[in-house]
Amino acid sequence: MSDLRQQLESLRIERDRPAARPWRWIAVICVIAAVAALAIYVARTRPDLALRAVEVETIHPAVRAAATASAGTPLMTASGYVVARRKAVVSAKIQGRLAELKVEEGSHVREGEIIARLESADYEAQIAVAKAQIQRSEADLAEARRQFRIAQQLARDNVYSRDQLDAAQSRVAVADAALAQAKADLQLQQSLFDFTLIRAPFSGVVVKKMAEVGESVAPIPPGVNISTSSGAIVALADLATLEVEADVNESNVAKLADRQPAEVVVQAFPERRYRAVLRQIIPTADRTKATVMAKVTILDKDKDLKPEMSANVTFLAPAKPRAKGTPAAPEITVPKDAVLTRDSKSMVFEVQNGRARARQVTTGAERQSDVIIKQGLAGTEILVARPPDTLRDGDPVRVKG
Repeated sequence: MSDLRQQLESLRIERDRPAARPWRWIAVICVIAAVAALAIYVARTRPDLALRAVEVETIHPAVRAAATASAGTPLMTASGYVVARRKAVVSAKIQGRLAELKVEEGSHVREGEIIARLESADYEAQIAVAKAQIQRSEADLAEARRQFRIAQQLARDNVYSRDQLDAAQSRVAVADAALAQAKADLQLQQSLFDFTLIRAPFSGVVVKKMAEVGESVAPIPPGVNISTSSGAIVALADLATLEVEADVNESNVAKLADRQPAEVVVQAFPERRYRAVLRQIIPTADRTKATVMAKVTILDKDKDLKPEMSANVTFLAPAKPRAKGTPAAPEITVPKDAVLTRDSKSMVFEVQNGRARARQVTTGAERQSDVIIKQGLAGTEILVARPPDTLRDGDPVRVKG
């Protein structure tokens, strides 16, 4: 019974216990409001703490935005390929099997140097036969001449008749003709043997090996495609005659003139600029592309240029002569992908104290992958290389690396 009473006592509600005080909830609400106000204040006064900095790449002014003297005003840019003006697909003059190949891709050869040899045992045998025939013909001629001298002496002694003397003289002529024919046959066999020796038609570099020892080769007609020709041995190019074949839009051909100055940039070395000059405009157009081919001679070529490299040619208007003592006007260029167009205005982003600052610029002609900046830059800024579309003036940025 006492246990039951204790259990009932534990279930009794104490009505005189003091209720929770409301000021505690008020204090909690005040603390939350203070924290929110502090966050808003920080976001307004230090947005770099509220926003994550945009990671960007920059262009160092000493590399891509330095002021340089202009070599001429760019007129247009055309794309094309580096080719050798003097090139050839070398093949044999006769059909045969390749017995020896003395060169590889990249081998330098001199004009007249033997670069390959065909199997020539049969031609060597024919040469030996022709030489033996010459020796026999020489012996026959010597004997015919001896008989003729005897016939002459007998005719003077009235032993030989006139007819016998003429017959001896005819045998000398026949032996002489046989000797001449034998020598001609030797020259023919020697020429056929020489055809088995493949010589370089000019000094140059082997750019492609097209046959291996043991393969059959044959004469190749002119005008074949190097990449598809069958039976050829090697492709040879004179790298001293490298030039660029560029496709110029029909509407721009009238702007070009003979010996037009130009600059060449190959995609393999975009930081290099080669001086060039227009050599020839082909007098026919490509109707499928509406272009005309222009051949541009590279003036300061180097060993790194290779045939079939992709290239861009910028044709230049000759620079106007300036007064003596007047410094050349600076030319500031930046990569084209560093310039944005917003609200019909060209602008770039400069990195200043960890923030991106928008700067309006006036652009000029394009030069290869760059664009000339006429106004808006001094050439010493550090620019965002490829600014994202979401970048705005004043946004915090962090330079990669």
